Formats: sequence, C-alpha cells, structure tokens
Amino acid sequence: MNPNWELRDCCNRDQKIFLITIGVFTVVILVLWRTFLLTPFKLITVFLHEASHAIACKLTCGQVEGMQVHANEGGVTQTRGGVYWLILPAGYLGSSFWGMVLILASTNLLTAKIAAGCFIAALFIVLFIAKNWTLRGLCIGFIIFIAVIWVLQELTKVRILRYVILFIGVMNSLFSVYDIYDDLISRRVHSSDAEKFAELCPCPCNGVGWGVIWGMISFIFLCGAMYLGLVILS
Repeated sequence: MNPNWELRDCCNRDQKIFLITIGVFTVVILVLWRTFLLTPFKLITVFLHEASHAIACKLTCGQVEGMQVHANEGGVTQTRGGVYWLILPAGYLGSSFWGMVLILASTNLLTAKIAAGCFIAALFIVLFIAKNWTLRGLCIGFIIFIAVIWVLQELTKVRILRYVILFIGVMNSLFSVYDIYDDLISRRVHSSDAEKFAELCPCPCNGVGWGVIWGMISFIFLCGAMYLGLVILS
C-alpha cells in the first residue's frame, strides 16, 4: 500500500493546534531572538549543524576528530578524509532537515518520545568527543532538561514533551535560515561553509549564490514539515 501524501481536509482540531502552536512559537522566537533566554536553544541548533557535518563525514568514510560549540553561537567540526563537497553543505542543510524531523515527530507522543530518546543518545555520544566545555555543558544541560520533561510527562499532568520537541524543531528551522542569511548574505563570512564550497565547486555560483540556494532549500524543509504535519494529523 503506497502512502498518501495528499492533504484532503484542513483543518481539524489537532491540525489547528499544530498550526497555531508553530505560529506562537515563531512569534516568541522572533521577539526573544536577541535575549539570553534563547541562547541554549541557539546553541543546540549550532550543535545539530556541527553534528550534521560529523554524520556526513562518517557516511563518506571520513574520521571525526572533534567538535566544538562556542558561547558566541559559533562552532567547528574537525574532520579528516570523507567527501568534502558533501560534508560542507551538510551543516546548514542537515540542521534544517533535523528541524523538519523534530517538527514531524511532535505530531505524535510516541514519535516525540523516540525523538527525545535519540536526542539524548546523540548528546551522550557527543559528550565524549566534545573538545570544549561549552559543548560538554550544553550536552549535559539538555540531557537533564529532556530527561526532566520526560519524567514530568510520565508521572504528572505536565505533559509538554511534544511541545518541547516542536519548539526545538521550529527554533532549529528558523535559526538555520537565519544563519544562512547572516553568514552568507548580510555580512558574507569568508570562512563560511558556502564560501569554501564555492572554491571547490566548478559551478559559477559564489558563496552568496550557494547561500541563497541553501536558504531556499532550508525554507522548503520548513514548509514541507508543516505540510506533512497536517497530513499526519488529518
């Protein structure tokens, strides 16, 4: 039986809650963007960006020598070997992809639990390859945070695990698009992944051109997550 990805009806109660929650989270994130309250969630997005580089490296038979996430919302992944032209775009596009996955996982309690469990496992693994204390502290902090939310979900009436996963997903999707704009279009960081990719790729696009392309793909991931979420909830 082939899956049906067509959205036939909109919007039932669950679909309305899904859309309204994403809208509210988007407004909250934009309002609090430059406050310290969002810093941990920005750093977790940087973590997913760097983790995507690491995954691409491992999938192309390279070796990950270390990862760092800095308090100024920067990060770096040291790799050796692998297919470099696949590793470079994996950061921006990978974090957008994980944002989409988390948004979709939030549509069901079971998938939200699976996402939370995988998230904790990934943080635990990275804890041992982290090269600085900002990343180690981030891993420990979010492991405790997600674990506490999970315990509250199981033992109390505070059932917010799905919404926490959804918030992280929305934050990740928005930050990914913003990060591409900030690094590649508004101020053009010459050490960015896109600038390095432009040097490798024989195509006529420069770093800004690749930034626009990657930004569009990231926005498509976000729109796709919302559409597929409505399909799942229909």
